[in-house]
Amino acid sequence: MRSEAADAGMSTAEYAVGTLAAVAFAGVLLKVVGGDNVQAALTDIIDRALR
Repeated sequence: MRSEAADAGMSTAEYAVGTLAAVAFAGVLLKVVGGDNVQAALTDIIDRALR
């Protein structure tokens, strides 16, 4: 019988898929935050917070 400890953690393939998903998510987030409307909104929030 296999113990549960043998299945703990991710295998190399799972790390690769997880890393790829994280990079894809970061790319989408960068694209969204890089938009003019979002930058203006973030700048406004930061300006109001610093006053």
